[in-house]
Amino acid sequence: MEGIEHRSVHVNGINMHVAEKGKGPVVLLLHGFPELWYTWRHQILALSSLGYRAVAPDLRGFGDSDAPPDASSYSCLHVAADIVALIESLAAGQPVFLVAHDWGAMVGWYLCLFRPDLIKAFVSLTVPYRPRHPTVKPIAGMRAFFGDDYYMCRLQEVGKIESEIAEYGAEAVIKKILTERRPGPPLLPKEKPFGEDPKSIKLPHWFTEQDLKYYACKYEHKGFTGGLNYYRALDLNWELTAAWTGAKVRVPVKYIVGDLDMVYTTPGVKEYVSEGGFKRDVPLLEECVVVEDTGHFINQERPNEVNAALHQFFTKFY
Repeated sequence: MEGIEHRSVHVNGINMHVAEKGKGPVVLLLHGFPELWYTWRHQILALSSLGYRAVAPDLRGFGDSDAPPDASSYSCLHVAADIVALIESLAAGQPVFLVAHDWGAMVGWYLCLFRPDLIKAFVSLTVPYRPRHPTVKPIAGMRAFFGDDYYMCRLQEVGKIESEIAEYGAEAVIKKILTERRPGPPLLPKEKPFGEDPKSIKLPHWFTEQDLKYYACKYEHKGFTGGLNYYRALDLNWELTAAWTGAKVRVPVKYIVGDLDMVYTTPGVKEYVSEGGFKRDVPLLEECVVVEDTGHFINQERPNEVNAALHQFFTKFY
């Protein structure tokens, strides 16, 4: 795709696939679920044309990167260590710009918390910082608040959701998730978790059949378990991060989200973002941008707006 180079980098005991283009300050782009490096295709081309070295890995468990089988290998410490090693290979340990979306943003927050010395500035798409609750484990808390059908709860049982995905097929499930624009906490009912007929969904203008085929091909080959294991490590992350209870994130941050985003419209999130909680936990938070009539996959749905916002923010730190 238009000069994007691909290679494999050995980091933290795994082989990680990396896509990159350009020369200049490194901008590291971390994807979410169920995605790949490919979610950043528009950003890679735009940022490289603006004088950045845009680098988008497949995170462990995804695409062409290695996928350890055990969920315990997907803890925040494992994944953050992957990215620390990648930064070392890219920039010899010098700080980089970080952009991340969905689960990638959660990894990004951990990285800013653990190694702020490696991050010049962070742009989080869709997911604000989530401070650790001192006494309640994540899955128990979400189950109590949202019920058993809340998607993060439904993804916990190994093999269960994988078999449900297999009934629909990778292409249908990816189409359903990436085109969903219904606000509020996502639910996966035990009957027909991905709807009646997701194959019949019309693709939006920003996500083509070619895009869908690329995703589906990679997930049909790799499976979904690697990506699902991030959710299965949520309680383990809580246990491992007790020492960071109450810690502040001390990295310059910009937050960008769509007004229809499923995370932003989950009860309590808007209030946390707009009423001071977010700024309290992230003192160097510079701006929160809410894009109208935009869903969860904002970097694909609104690439021009996102690309401009990234460049505008990063030029402050030259």
